[in-house]
Amino acid sequence: MPRLEKSNGRGTRRLKLDWQFVQRFCSIQRVLFPSWNSQSVLMFGTLLVVTLTEQMIIYQVGVLPSHFYNVLADKDYAGFRSLVGTAMTLILINSTLKSVDQYICNRMYVCWRTTLTESLHSSYFQGRVYYTLNVLREDLDNPDQRISQDAERLCKQMSSMASRLIVSPFTLSYYTYHCFYSTGWIGPVAIIGYFVIGTVANKILMSPIVSTLFEQEKLEGDFRFKHMQIRVNAESAAFYRAGKVEHTRTDRRLQALIHVQQRLITKELWLYIGVNTFDYLGGFLSYIIIAIPIFSGVYDGLSPGELSAVISKNAFVCIYLINGFTQIIDLSTTLSDVAGYTHRVGELREVMDDILRKQCDYDPASGESYDFDSDFNIHAGPADTAFILENLSYKSPFSDQLLVDDLSLKICQGTHLLVVGNTGTGKTSLLRVLNRLWEAERPDLTPGPRVSHMRVKVFFYSDNIFFGNLL
Repeated sequence: MPRLEKSNGRGTRRLKLDWQFVQRFCSIQRVLFPSWNSQSVLMFGTLLVVTLTEQMIIYQVGVLPSHFYNVLADKDYAGFRSLVGTAMTLILINSTLKSVDQYICNRMYVCWRTTLTESLHSSYFQGRVYYTLNVLREDLDNPDQRISQDAERLCKQMSSMASRLIVSPFTLSYYTYHCFYSTGWIGPVAIIGYFVIGTVANKILMSPIVSTLFEQEKLEGDFRFKHMQIRVNAESAAFYRAGKVEHTRTDRRLQALIHVQQRLITKELWLYIGVNTFDYLGGFLSYIIIAIPIFSGVYDGLSPGELSAVISKNAFVCIYLINGFTQIIDLSTTLSDVAGYTHRVGELREVMDDILRKQCDYDPASGESYDFDSDFNIHAGPADTAFILENLSYKSPFSDQLLVDDLSLKICQGTHLLVVGNTGTGKTSLLRVLNRLWEAERPDLTPGPRVSHMRVKVFFYSDNIFFGNLL
Protein backbone atom coordinates (compact mmCIF):
# COMPACT_ATOMS: atom_id res chain seq x y z
CA MET A 1 0.00 0.00 0.00
CA PRO A 2 1.76 3.22 -1.07
CA ARG A 3 1.81 6.22 1.17
CA LEU A 4 -0.38 9.16 0.29
CA GLU A 5 1.17 12.49 -0.57
CA LYS A 6 1.83 14.67 2.44
CA SER A 7 0.37 18.09 1.81
CA ASN A 8 -1.28 19.22 4.99
CA GLY A 9 0.74 17.42 7.62
CA ARG A 10 2.38 18.91 10.63
CA GLY A 11 5.63 19.42 8.73
CA THR A 12 4.08 22.33 6.83
CA ARG A 13 3.31 24.36 9.96
CA ARG A 14 5.24 27.55 10.48
CA LEU A 15 7.91 26.75 13.05
CA LYS A 16 9.92 29.37 14.92
CA LEU A 17 11.70 30.25 18.15
CA ASP A 18 8.77 29.80 20.50
CA TRP A 19 7.69 27.85 23.56
CA GLN A 20 7.35 24.68 21.49
CA PHE A 21 11.02 25.01 20.53
CA VAL A 22 11.95 25.40 24.21
CA GLN A 23 9.98 22.27 25.14
CA ARG A 24 11.52 20.19 22.37
CA PHE A 25 15.02 21.48 23.11
CA CYS A 26 14.66 20.65 26.83
CA SER A 27 13.38 17.16 26.05
CA ILE A 28 16.45 16.52 23.88
CA GLN A 29 18.73 17.84 26.63
CA ARG A 30 17.22 15.31 29.04
CA VAL A 31 18.32 12.60 26.62
CA LEU A 32 21.83 14.05 26.29
CA PHE A 33 22.22 14.62 30.05
CA PRO A 34 20.41 11.65 31.64
CA SER A 35 22.07 11.94 35.07
CA TRP A 36 24.54 14.04 37.05
CA ASN A 37 27.28 11.42 36.73
CA SER A 38 26.82 10.83 32.99
CA GLN A 39 29.70 11.26 30.57
CA SER A 40 28.12 14.36 29.04
CA VAL A 41 27.86 16.11 32.41
CA LEU A 42 31.49 15.27 33.27
CA MET A 43 32.72 16.61 29.92
CA PHE A 44 30.55 19.69 30.30
CA GLY A 45 32.01 20.38 33.75
CA THR A 46 35.54 19.88 32.43
CA LEU A 47 34.80 22.28 29.59
CA LEU A 48 33.58 24.88 32.10
CA VAL A 49 36.85 24.66 34.08
CA VAL A 50 38.97 24.85 30.92
CA THR A 51 37.10 27.82 29.45
CA LEU A 52 37.16 29.78 32.71
CA THR A 53 40.91 29.20 33.05
CA GLU A 54 41.32 30.20 29.41
CA GLN A 55 39.46 33.47 30.04
CA MET A 56 41.70 34.27 33.01
CA ILE A 57 44.77 33.79 30.81
CA ILE A 58 43.19 35.88 28.03
CA TYR A 59 42.70 38.74 30.47
CA GLN A 60 46.36 38.61 31.49
CA VAL A 61 47.40 38.58 27.83
CA GLY A 62 45.02 41.46 27.07
CA VAL A 63 46.50 43.80 29.69
CA LEU A 64 50.10 43.09 28.63
CA PRO A 65 50.14 45.95 26.05
CA SER A 66 49.47 48.48 28.82
CA HIS A 67 52.54 47.17 30.68
CA PHE A 68 54.58 47.39 27.48
CA TYR A 69 53.55 51.05 27.10
CA ASN A 70 54.92 51.73 30.60
CA VAL A 71 58.29 49.98 30.20
CA LEU A 72 58.83 51.39 26.71
CA ALA A 73 57.98 54.92 27.86
CA ASP A 74 60.43 54.50 30.80
CA LYS A 75 63.02 52.72 28.59
CA ASP A 76 63.12 49.89 31.16
CA TYR A 77 65.07 47.16 29.35
CA ALA A 78 64.99 44.65 32.23
CA GLY A 79 61.24 45.11 32.61
CA PHE A 80 60.83 44.71 28.86
CA ARG A 81 62.71 41.36 28.84
CA SER A 82 60.61 40.11 31.76
CA LEU A 83 57.39 41.08 29.99
CA VAL A 84 58.44 39.28 26.80
CA GLY A 85 59.07 36.07 28.76
CA THR A 86 55.75 36.41 30.59
CA ALA A 87 53.93 37.07 27.29
CA MET A 88 55.41 33.96 25.64
CA THR A 89 54.45 31.78 28.61
CA LEU A 90 50.89 33.10 28.72
CA ILE A 91 50.45 32.68 24.96
CA LEU A 92 51.60 29.05 25.10
CA ILE A 93 49.24 28.30 28.00
CA ASN A 94 46.37 30.04 26.22
CA SER A 95 47.01 28.14 22.98
CA THR A 96 47.05 24.84 24.86
CA LEU A 97 43.83 25.63 26.71
CA LYS A 98 42.09 26.70 23.49
CA SER A 99 43.13 23.42 21.84
CA VAL A 100 41.84 21.42 24.81
CA ASP A 101 38.61 23.44 24.59
CA GLN A 102 38.16 22.44 20.93
CA TYR A 103 39.06 18.81 21.72
CA ILE A 104 36.42 18.55 24.47
CA CYS A 105 33.78 20.14 22.19
CA ASN A 106 34.53 17.54 19.51
CA ARG A 107 34.32 14.72 22.06
CA MET A 108 31.01 16.11 23.29
CA TYR A 109 29.70 16.17 19.73
CA VAL A 110 30.53 12.47 19.26
CA CYS A 111 29.08 11.56 22.66
CA TRP A 112 25.90 13.58 22.06
CA ARG A 113 25.36 12.13 18.60
CA THR A 114 25.81 8.60 19.92
CA THR A 115 23.39 9.14 22.81
CA LEU A 116 20.73 10.92 20.76
CA THR A 117 20.86 8.54 17.80
CA GLU A 118 20.73 5.45 20.02
CA SER A 119 17.73 6.95 21.82
CA LEU A 120 15.99 7.54 18.47
CA HIS A 121 16.88 4.01 17.35
CA SER A 122 15.45 2.59 20.56
CA SER A 123 12.04 4.09 19.79
CA TYR A 124 12.26 3.67 16.01
CA PHE A 125 12.87 -0.09 16.12
CA GLN A 126 10.52 -0.80 19.01
CA GLY A 127 7.55 -2.82 17.86
CA ARG A 128 6.21 -1.62 14.52
CA VAL A 129 7.13 2.07 14.88
CA TYR A 130 9.45 2.00 11.86
CA TYR A 131 6.67 0.43 9.77
CA THR A 132 4.04 2.91 10.90
CA LEU A 133 6.31 5.91 10.27
CA ASN A 134 7.36 4.84 6.79
CA VAL A 135 4.09 3.33 5.55
CA LEU A 136 1.07 4.55 7.49
CA ARG A 137 1.84 8.01 8.87
CA GLU A 138 1.36 10.93 6.47
CA ASP A 139 2.32 13.77 8.79
CA LEU A 140 6.08 13.19 9.11
CA ASP A 141 8.62 13.43 6.30
CA ASN A 142 11.87 11.48 5.98
CA PRO A 143 12.36 9.80 9.38
CA ASP A 144 15.62 8.31 8.08
CA GLN A 145 17.02 11.79 7.40
CA ARG A 146 15.93 13.07 10.81
CA ILE A 147 17.74 10.21 12.54
CA SER A 148 20.91 10.12 10.45
CA GLN A 149 21.47 13.73 9.31
CA ASP A 150 19.38 16.14 11.36
CA ALA A 151 20.41 14.61 14.70
CA GLU A 152 24.07 14.78 13.61
CA ARG A 153 23.84 18.42 12.55
CA LEU A 154 22.00 19.37 15.74
CA CYS A 155 24.75 17.84 17.90
CA LYS A 156 27.45 19.47 15.76
CA GLN A 157 25.92 22.93 16.05
CA MET A 158 25.33 22.60 19.79
CA SER A 159 28.92 21.51 20.40
CA SER A 160 30.21 24.49 18.41
CA MET A 161 28.15 26.81 20.62
CA ALA A 162 28.92 25.10 23.92
CA SER A 163 32.19 26.77 24.95
CA ARG A 164 30.98 30.27 24.08
CA LEU A 165 27.67 29.88 25.87
CA ILE A 166 29.08 28.18 28.94
CA VAL A 167 31.59 30.93 29.70
CA SER A 168 29.51 33.95 28.65
CA PRO A 169 27.78 34.62 32.01
CA PHE A 170 31.12 34.65 33.84
CA THR A 171 33.07 36.74 31.34
CA LEU A 172 30.26 39.25 30.86
CA SER A 173 29.90 39.75 34.63
CA TYR A 174 33.66 40.08 35.13
CA TYR A 175 34.27 42.55 32.32
CA THR A 176 31.13 44.53 33.15
CA TYR A 177 32.59 45.16 36.61
CA HIS A 178 35.95 46.27 35.17
CA CYS A 179 34.22 48.44 32.57
CA PHE A 180 32.20 50.15 35.31
CA TYR A 181 35.38 50.65 37.35
CA SER A 182 37.17 52.24 34.37
CA THR A 183 34.46 54.30 32.65
CA GLY A 184 31.67 54.68 35.21
CA TRP A 185 28.05 53.64 34.73
CA ILE A 186 27.74 54.97 31.18
CA GLY A 187 30.10 52.32 29.75
CA PRO A 188 28.21 49.16 30.88
CA VAL A 189 24.81 50.79 30.23
CA ALA A 190 25.77 51.72 26.66
CA ILE A 191 27.16 48.24 25.93
CA ILE A 192 24.19 46.41 27.44
CA GLY A 193 21.80 48.70 25.52
CA TYR A 194 23.70 47.88 22.33
CA PHE A 195 23.34 44.18 23.09
CA VAL A 196 19.59 44.40 23.78
CA ILE A 197 18.93 46.24 20.53
CA GLY A 198 21.05 43.73 18.61
CA THR A 199 19.30 40.78 20.22
CA VAL A 200 15.80 42.08 19.43
CA ALA A 201 16.78 42.89 15.84
CA ASN A 202 18.32 39.47 15.25
CA LYS A 203 15.37 37.69 16.89
CA ILE A 204 13.09 39.39 14.36
CA LEU A 205 15.41 38.43 11.50
CA MET A 206 15.83 34.82 12.70
CA SER A 207 12.16 33.86 13.02
CA PRO A 208 11.47 33.44 9.27
CA ILE A 209 14.67 31.42 8.81
CA VAL A 210 13.67 28.58 11.18
CA SER A 211 10.57 27.50 9.24
CA THR A 212 12.37 27.84 5.88
CA LEU A 213 15.30 25.75 7.13
CA PHE A 214 12.82 23.11 8.31
CA GLU A 215 11.23 23.05 4.85
CA GLN A 216 14.63 22.87 3.13
CA GLU A 217 15.67 19.82 5.16
CA LYS A 218 12.39 18.11 4.26
CA LEU A 219 12.96 18.69 0.55
CA GLU A 220 16.60 17.58 0.88
CA GLY A 221 15.33 14.28 2.25
CA ASP A 222 12.74 13.94 -0.52
CA PHE A 223 15.38 14.59 -3.19
CA ARG A 224 17.80 12.08 -1.66
CA PHE A 225 15.01 9.50 -1.25
CA LYS A 226 14.12 9.83 -4.95
CA HIS A 227 17.69 9.00 -5.97
CA MET A 228 17.67 6.09 -3.51
CA GLN A 229 14.48 4.77 -5.14
CA ILE A 230 16.11 4.87 -8.57
CA ARG A 231 19.23 3.14 -7.28
CA VAL A 232 17.27 0.32 -5.65
CA ASN A 233 14.85 -0.12 -8.58
CA ALA A 234 17.26 0.63 -11.43
CA GLU A 235 16.65 -2.67 -13.23
CA SER A 236 12.85 -2.39 -13.02
CA ALA A 237 13.01 1.21 -14.25
CA ALA A 238 15.20 0.14 -17.17
CA PHE A 239 12.75 -2.63 -18.16
CA TYR A 240 9.97 -0.04 -18.29
CA ARG A 241 12.18 2.48 -20.16
CA ALA A 242 11.37 4.93 -17.37
CA GLY A 243 14.52 7.07 -17.67
CA LYS A 244 12.81 10.14 -19.14
CA VAL A 245 9.92 10.00 -16.68
CA GLU A 246 12.22 9.61 -13.67
CA HIS A 247 14.45 12.37 -15.03
CA THR A 248 11.47 14.74 -15.10
CA ARG A 249 10.30 13.75 -11.62
CA THR A 250 13.77 14.03 -10.12
CA ASP A 251 14.35 17.44 -11.71
CA ARG A 252 10.98 18.56 -10.35
CA ARG A 253 12.09 17.70 -6.83
CA LEU A 254 15.42 19.42 -7.42
CA GLN A 255 13.71 22.61 -8.58
CA ALA A 256 11.46 22.62 -5.50
CA LEU A 257 14.54 22.23 -3.30
CA ILE A 258 16.48 24.99 -5.11
CA HIS A 259 13.50 27.34 -4.83
CA VAL A 260 13.40 26.91 -1.06
CA GLN A 261 17.19 27.25 -0.81
CA GLN A 262 17.02 30.56 -2.68
CA ARG A 263 14.34 31.78 -0.27
CA LEU A 264 16.52 30.71 2.67
CA ILE A 265 19.57 32.52 1.26
CA THR A 266 17.51 35.70 0.80
CA LYS A 267 16.25 35.56 4.39
CA GLU A 268 19.75 34.84 5.71
CA LEU A 269 21.08 37.89 3.83
CA TRP A 270 19.18 40.22 6.14
CA LEU A 271 20.38 38.32 9.18
CA TYR A 272 23.99 38.56 7.98
CA ILE A 273 23.56 42.31 7.42
CA GLY A 274 22.29 42.70 10.98
CA VAL A 275 25.06 40.56 12.49
CA ASN A 276 27.87 42.26 10.55
CA THR A 277 26.49 45.73 11.27
CA PHE A 278 26.50 45.11 15.00
CA ASP A 279 29.99 43.59 14.77
CA TYR A 280 31.45 46.82 13.31
CA LEU A 281 29.33 49.04 15.54
CA GLY A 282 30.81 47.22 18.53
CA GLY A 283 34.35 48.19 17.60
CA PHE A 284 33.29 51.82 17.06
CA LEU A 285 31.32 51.94 20.33
CA SER A 286 34.36 50.97 22.40
CA TYR A 287 36.26 54.14 21.38
CA ILE A 288 33.28 56.34 22.26
CA ILE A 289 33.14 54.79 25.73
CA ILE A 290 36.89 55.22 26.25
CA ALA A 291 36.74 58.84 25.10
CA ILE A 292 34.18 59.89 27.72
CA PRO A 293 36.51 59.81 30.80
CA ILE A 294 39.39 61.22 28.75
CA PHE A 295 37.50 64.32 27.52
CA SER A 296 35.82 64.80 30.89
CA GLY A 297 39.24 65.34 32.51
CA VAL A 298 39.44 62.19 34.62
CA TYR A 299 42.99 61.42 33.43
CA ASP A 300 44.36 64.99 33.11
CA GLY A 301 47.07 64.38 35.76
CA LEU A 302 48.70 61.46 33.91
CA SER A 303 51.77 61.63 31.72
CA PRO A 304 51.47 60.61 28.04
CA GLY A 305 53.04 57.23 28.77
CA GLU A 306 50.73 56.56 31.73
CA LEU A 307 47.71 57.77 29.75
CA SER A 308 48.61 55.40 26.89
CA ALA A 309 48.81 52.53 29.36
CA VAL A 310 45.41 53.41 30.87
CA ILE A 311 43.82 53.78 27.42
CA SER A 312 45.24 50.42 26.38
CA LYS A 313 43.89 48.64 29.46
CA ASN A 314 40.47 50.32 29.31
CA ALA A 315 40.25 49.67 25.58
CA PHE A 316 40.87 45.96 26.12
CA VAL A 317 38.21 45.75 28.84
CA CYS A 318 35.57 47.60 26.78
CA ILE A 319 36.39 45.86 23.53
CA TYR A 320 36.35 42.43 25.16
CA LEU A 321 33.03 43.14 26.87
CA ILE A 322 31.55 44.29 23.56
CA ASN A 323 33.10 41.25 21.90
CA GLY A 324 31.42 39.01 24.45
CA PHE A 325 28.02 40.44 23.59
CA THR A 326 28.87 40.44 19.89
CA GLN A 327 29.70 36.72 20.00
CA ILE A 328 26.28 36.02 21.46
CA ILE A 329 24.68 38.05 18.64
CA ASP A 330 26.86 36.20 16.13
CA LEU A 331 25.37 32.95 17.37
CA SER A 332 22.09 34.01 15.77
CA THR A 333 22.83 32.11 12.56
CA THR A 334 23.87 29.01 14.51
CA LEU A 335 20.84 29.27 16.79
CA SER A 336 18.49 29.42 13.81
CA ASP A 337 20.02 26.15 12.55
CA VAL A 338 19.73 24.60 16.01
CA ALA A 339 16.07 25.64 16.18
CA GLY A 340 15.30 24.06 12.80
CA TYR A 341 17.02 20.77 13.63
CA THR A 342 15.48 20.76 17.13
CA HIS A 343 12.01 20.99 15.63
CA ARG A 344 12.72 18.15 13.20
CA VAL A 345 14.24 15.80 15.77
CA GLY A 346 11.76 16.81 18.47
CA GLU A 347 8.79 16.25 16.19
CA LEU A 348 10.12 12.79 15.30
CA ARG A 349 10.41 11.89 18.98
CA GLU A 350 6.88 13.10 19.68
CA VAL A 351 5.39 11.11 16.80
CA MET A 352 7.27 7.94 17.81
CA ASP A 353 6.12 8.33 21.42
CA ASP A 354 2.56 8.72 20.16
CA ILE A 355 2.84 5.54 18.08
CA LEU A 356 4.34 3.64 21.02
CA ARG A 357 1.53 4.70 23.33
CA LYS A 358 -1.20 3.76 20.86
CA GLN A 359 0.04 0.69 19.05
CA CYS A 360 3.18 -1.11 20.09
CA ASP A 361 2.37 -2.45 23.53
CA TYR A 362 -1.25 -3.32 22.88
CA ASP A 363 -2.92 -5.77 20.53
CA PRO A 364 -6.23 -4.09 19.60
CA ALA A 365 -7.64 -7.34 18.22
CA SER A 366 -7.07 -9.50 21.31
CA GLY A 367 -6.99 -6.80 23.95
CA GLU A 368 -3.73 -8.08 25.40
CA SER A 369 -0.21 -6.70 25.61
CA TYR A 370 2.51 -8.27 23.52
CA ASP A 371 6.03 -7.95 22.24
CA PHE A 372 5.79 -7.23 18.51
CA ASP A 373 9.10 -8.96 17.67
CA SER A 374 8.41 -12.08 19.73
CA ASP A 375 6.88 -15.34 18.58
CA PHE A 376 3.08 -15.52 18.38
CA ASN A 377 2.64 -17.44 21.64
CA ILE A 378 -0.08 -15.31 23.16
CA HIS A 379 -2.92 -17.77 23.57
CA ALA A 380 -2.93 -21.34 24.66
CA GLY A 381 -4.70 -23.65 22.29
CA PRO A 382 -4.31 -26.65 20.02
CA ALA A 383 -0.69 -27.24 19.12
CA ASP A 384 -1.44 -27.36 15.39
CA THR A 385 -3.41 -24.10 15.23
CA ALA A 386 -1.77 -20.91 13.94
CA PHE A 387 -4.68 -18.42 14.00
CA ILE A 388 -8.28 -18.25 15.07
CA LEU A 389 -10.28 -15.33 13.64
CA GLU A 390 -13.61 -14.51 15.20
CA ASN A 391 -15.93 -11.89 13.68
CA LEU A 392 -12.99 -9.98 12.22
CA SER A 393 -13.51 -6.76 10.26
CA TYR A 394 -10.78 -4.58 8.85
CA LYS A 395 -10.14 -1.70 6.47
CA SER A 396 -7.23 0.23 5.01
CA PRO A 397 -5.76 2.93 7.26
CA PHE A 398 -6.22 5.29 4.30
CA SER A 399 -9.94 4.66 3.87
CA ASP A 400 -13.13 4.45 5.93
CA GLN A 401 -14.60 1.68 3.78
CA LEU A 402 -14.41 -1.85 5.16
CA LEU A 403 -12.49 -4.37 3.07
CA VAL A 404 -13.76 -7.42 4.98
CA ASP A 405 -16.62 -7.59 7.45
CA ASP A 406 -17.31 -10.23 10.09
CA LEU A 407 -14.75 -12.83 9.02
CA SER A 408 -14.35 -16.01 11.09
CA LEU A 409 -11.56 -18.40 10.19
CA LYS A 410 -9.32 -21.06 11.71
CA ILE A 411 -5.86 -21.60 10.22
CA CYS A 412 -4.17 -24.88 11.21
CA GLN A 413 -0.79 -26.40 10.52
CA GLY A 414 -0.71 -28.47 7.33
CA THR A 415 -3.81 -26.81 5.91
CA HIS A 416 -3.54 -25.27 2.45
CA LEU A 417 -5.49 -22.04 2.19
CA LEU A 418 -5.78 -19.97 -0.99
CA VAL A 419 -7.21 -16.45 -0.67
CA VAL A 420 -8.42 -15.13 -4.03
CA GLY A 421 -10.13 -11.96 -5.13
CA ASN A 422 -9.84 -8.90 -7.32
CA THR A 423 -7.18 -6.28 -6.79
CA GLY A 424 -7.91 -4.09 -3.76
CA THR A 425 -10.34 -6.46 -2.07
CA GLY A 426 -8.13 -7.03 0.98
CA LYS A 427 -6.08 -10.20 0.34
CA THR A 428 -2.71 -8.76 1.34
CA SER A 429 -4.46 -6.62 3.93
CA LEU A 430 -5.57 -9.79 5.71
CA LEU A 431 -1.92 -10.79 6.08
CA ARG A 432 -1.15 -7.33 7.45
CA VAL A 433 -3.86 -7.75 10.09
CA LEU A 434 -2.65 -11.26 10.96
CA ASN A 435 0.89 -9.94 11.31
CA ARG A 436 -0.41 -7.08 13.50
CA LEU A 437 0.77 -4.40 11.06
CA TRP A 438 -2.78 -3.06 10.74
CA GLU A 439 -5.39 -2.79 13.43
CA ALA A 440 -8.64 -4.67 13.23
CA GLU A 441 -11.83 -2.64 13.05
CA ARG A 442 -14.05 -2.29 16.16
CA PRO A 443 -11.48 -3.79 18.56
CA ASP A 444 -13.47 -2.80 21.64
CA LEU A 445 -16.49 -5.04 20.99
CA THR A 446 -17.05 -8.18 23.02
CA PRO A 447 -17.22 -10.82 21.75
CA GLY A 448 -14.97 -10.39 18.70
CA PRO A 449 -13.53 -9.34 16.40
CA ARG A 450 -10.63 -11.40 17.62
CA VAL A 451 -7.36 -12.70 16.21
CA SER A 452 -5.83 -15.37 18.42
CA HIS A 453 -2.17 -16.24 17.83
CA MET A 454 -1.44 -19.84 18.86
CA ARG A 455 1.72 -21.77 19.57
CA VAL A 456 2.61 -22.59 15.97
CA LYS A 457 5.50 -20.46 14.73
CA VAL A 458 4.48 -18.47 11.66
CA PHE A 459 6.73 -17.07 8.94
CA PHE A 460 5.38 -14.29 6.72
CA TYR A 461 6.91 -14.06 3.26
CA SER A 462 6.71 -10.71 1.45
CA ASP A 463 6.95 -10.31 -2.31
CA ASN A 464 9.58 -7.63 -1.61
CA ILE A 465 12.36 -9.78 -0.15
CA PHE A 466 14.36 -8.18 2.65
CA PHE A 467 17.60 -9.91 3.62
CA GLY A 468 18.63 -7.45 6.32
CA ASN A 469 17.66 -9.82 9.13
CA LEU A 470 19.67 -12.65 7.53
CA LEU A 471 22.99 -10.79 7.23
